[in-house]
Amino acid sequence: MASSQTSAAREHERMPARPPLSLEAGAGSVRICLAGDWSIDEAQTIEAHIASVRAALKQQQGVSTCNLDLQGVARLDTTGAILVRRLATLLVKDGWPAGDGRGQVAIGGVSERHQHLLSVIRECPKTTSATPDNTPWYEDVLVDMGTATLQLLELTGSLLSFIGLVVQRLVGLVLHPSRLRFTATVHQIDMLGVRALWIVGLIAFLVGAVMTNQGAVQLAKFGADIFVIDLIGISQLRELGVLMTSIIIAGRSGSAFTAQIGSMKLHEEIDALRTMGLNPVDVLVLPRVVGLMIALPLLTFYADIVGLLGGSLMGWLQLGVTPANFIYYFQEEVPYEHLFVGLIKAPFFAAVIAMSGCYEGFKVARSAYSLGTHTTRSVVQSIFMVIALDALFALFFTAVGV
Repeated sequence: MASSQTSAAREHERMPARPPLSLEAGAGSVRICLAGDWSIDEAQTIEAHIASVRAALKQQQGVSTCNLDLQGVARLDTTGAILVRRLATLLVKDGWPAGDGRGQVAIGGVSERHQHLLSVIRECPKTTSATPDNTPWYEDVLVDMGTATLQLLELTGSLLSFIGLVVQRLVGLVLHPSRLRFTATVHQIDMLGVRALWIVGLIAFLVGAVMTNQGAVQLAKFGADIFVIDLIGISQLRELGVLMTSIIIAGRSGSAFTAQIGSMKLHEEIDALRTMGLNPVDVLVLPRVVGLMIALPLLTFYADIVGLLGGSLMGWLQLGVTPANFIYYFQEEVPYEHLFVGLIKAPFFAAVIAMSGCYEGFKVARSAYSLGTHTTRSVVQSIFMVIALDALFALFFTAVGV
């Protein structure tokens, strides 16, 4: 019994394998029989048989129709279904009309398990052009303007919401002062104020010296050199001191706020704070806002003094006005109101810088690219808001006669 089964198996192995495609000619028609496995493993063999079958079909005479018979297909995968579709398409290109009259070669004998895959492959969508439609140049400009406007409105609304939240928490500190993290606030004052003295002083000194130099050159044309003390005194106390200091702090500390909070968000430390029941605004934002609101007025006063020192030194070297005469004339001609105007602006500028930096830090997504983008945006946004707020203060003080 075993010997007979073994001999039968050997006889089966010696039988030639059925080709994947074969032709059966009939009366006025040709049927192409598909057999075996139509899969990716047999793709090269099938491609070769397709070429030979097409060559054989061209030699048929008196044939009007050509059909495909898939009854002998044992296994069909996506590659096999694509080959079936390609064969039918090639037959149509060779000039064989469809057996069903719809411009396609008729396909029959499809088993139920192959029906869905073959129908999906046959319903291939039409190829669309990847070239975008040409639009007028002004349409692109309008689209860009509309997109930028919507982004600006969204940013403004989100930033105002964040500012409202911070102001709410600041008002809560008045009722509950113990909520303020004193150690963190003192640390921020040290980082934002004490460690920024050298850069603020250096820039204020140079700006004061340059303003005196350029003012003296221009006023000398009218024989009014001495009025350069009025120029440097009023401009330094009222505008340059607080504005230059705020811009320096926006670039130095505002960007640091965004980078610090953004890095914490990347490392999921802010999520950890929420998990522990801590409010990130109380822990991260309020110490920075309060610290900068204390440090910036002090830095502004320091910048005013150093800027006037640079102006007096340049006046001494260029105009021959001694420091004693500079101080005397300065006290006589420059009222103290200009100093108070500059110092009043400082806390508002500090709040804007700190809130903008912290807001952009919370907006950082989980990527290093986003961190760099929002850090840059916080600096630009802070400087713009400081200058815009300074313009509003200028209009206000002019209206009230200060």
